[in-house]
Amino acid sequence: MARRKKIYEGKAKILYEGPEPGTVVQYFKDDATAFNAEKRDVIDGKGVLNNRLSEFFMVGLNSIGVPTHFMKRLNMREQLVRQCEIIPLEVIVRNFAAGTMAKRLGIEEGTALPRPIVEYCYKDDSLGDPLVTEEHIAAFGWASQQDMDDILSLALRVNDFMSGLMYGVGIKLVDFKIEIGRVYDGDYQRLIVADEISPDSCRLWDIETGRKLDKDVFRRDLGDLADAYTEVARRLGVMPANATPMEKPKLIN
Repeated sequence: MARRKKIYEGKAKILYEGPEPGTVVQYFKDDATAFNAEKRDVIDGKGVLNNRLSEFFMVGLNSIGVPTHFMKRLNMREQLVRQCEIIPLEVIVRNFAAGTMAKRLGIEEGTALPRPIVEYCYKDDSLGDPLVTEEHIAAFGWASQQDMDDILSLALRVNDFMSGLMYGVGIKLVDFKIEIGRVYDGDYQRLIVADEISPDSCRLWDIETGRKLDKDVFRRDLGDLADAYTEVARRLGVMPANATPMEKPKLIN
């Protein structure tokens, strides 16, 4: 089999050249990182869970008319996605104060916000993905005003969809981040949701107990990350009710 051309490798995924022009194969790794990769580990089965969960969310968004880059899942760790030009921003939607926002503004973690707040960070690991304003975005030409209007609309539609979905299975969507890509049909440009949507990119708390079911489990040493992600997949029906976290095969002497 011909060796695939690697396009990019990040902290949690590898992108390979797709089988057709305009396509990319997105491979989900088991690597877990936090604090701008200062903390890292390998969590068996994490990539499989994130692949399945991201597929579930992207298919749901496509079905309600929110365009995404997702085309189809290829296997347990890979999915075929549409190639797009990523806007260099992390788009963060917050429903409750948590993480950096709680620290930055001195708000008690878990405080409900009066309305969803959308923030933007410039995607640059070497700078720590700094928070930026729409003025920065316009001044440096990362996105036009029309782009920003479309990004805001997409982010809030994703929030509505995800919040309702999670609430239905007893999970509070505290916040999440997405990336937005540009695709071109001739001279016409449109924006789509890209990258992934998974517990790696969301804060998810059990409504009854407050138990964290997201990457904060790894960040704060709160237990087994694969168990938390498997619980999310179980509740959403993505994995069987009796599913256990995926483990690597063991050699038998």
